[in-house]
Parts: sequence; C-alpha cells; structure tokens
Amino acid sequence: MEPNKVYSNLQKYRSIAGVDEAGRGPLAGPVVAAAVIIHPEGTIPGVQDSKKLTPVQREELYQIITSRAVSWGVGIVGPRQIERDNILQATLRAMKEAVLLLNPLPDFLLIDGISPIPIDIPQRCVKKGDSLCFTISAASILAKVTRDRLMMKYHGIYPQYNFANHKGYATKEHREAIRRYGCCEIHRRTFNGVKEYISG
Repeated sequence: MEPNKVYSNLQKYRSIAGVDEAGRGPLAGPVVAAAVIIHPEGTIPGVQDSKKLTPVQREELYQIITSRAVSWGVGIVGPRQIERDNILQATLRAMKEAVLLLNPLPDFLLIDGISPIPIDIPQRCVKKGDSLCFTISAASILAKVTRDRLMMKYHGIYPQYNFANHKGYATKEHREAIRRYGCCEIHRRTFNGVKEYISG
C-alpha cells in the first residue's frame, strides 16, 4: 500500500489513531502496543519507523509525541499471557488495551500489520504501516520506548542476561545466557530457544 493510499477515503473521520506494537519476536519480556491520536496538522519532523531511529532519537521523539498528541495509550501483555494465548492474540490484546485508553476514543484505526483488532471501531490494517503512515510510526516509537524502558528495569533484576543490551531478543549473547543460567520469570517458556532449557 502506497503512503497516499493509507489515508484514502478517510476524510469523513475526525479522529484517527495509529496503532503499533513492539516485542513480538523476543524470547523474554512483554509485548507492548501503543495507540496515538495526533492532530491532522500536527506532523512532527523526524517521526518514522522506530527501527530506523537510534535510542536517543526515539527518546527525544517520545517526549515530543506524548506532549503534542491529542491522546495516547499503551497496552502491555506479559509472558504468562503470551504463553496462554499465543503471541498474535497477546499482541491484539495489547493493541486493544492501548486503544481503549484513548480519550476520546477515535473514529477510525490505522493498524500496523495484517490482523484487525477485536474492537468495534472501523479500522484499516496497513502492511509495513510503520514505514508508510505517520500516526503508526508515532505509535511504533511510543511502543518501542516503553518496552525498552521496561527491559532496562528487568536488567536490574536479572543482570546475568544483559537485557539492557538486547532487550530480550534472540541474540547469540542472550541464547548463551539462557543455556548457562536457564530461564527467568520474564522468559516466554513456549518459545523456541527457551522451552528447551526449562527443567522439570
């Protein structure tokens, strides 16, 4: 979908929220989703897919986005819920939680990916939306910064895994730490790379 097509036929909606997530792929930690409504004329320079930004840039833009947004919300679903529901359902749950925190609720949702949120609000899924849609890009930054901050806190609790460096993703360093120390409370025990090292 081309950027100009993302917003096609949406003129009748007064309030449009972008929705994205961070943390579907890691072996540890929660999945975090963010939803954000930004005034139609409130474009913020530098906002793009969070993966294309440095940590410092993301932190700076986080402050700007949250200060200028009409409304924003964050949903967090932890490892046990991910294990019970599977990562897709957990992601959609986090997205729904983020949207329900918006006040006022939006008239329409633009969602990164291909899976609609189970909520009674008109919506459009946008593949690679974090690269094509400003509001989804803004949501991606809020989700990524929130999750990274959480993983930094977990680093203080479980320093042997060095979550501060890899944020729970399946790096060589992280996989070696799991082999050496086993899994901790925030590891996703149904994920390959973790379940093999659960004792009992």
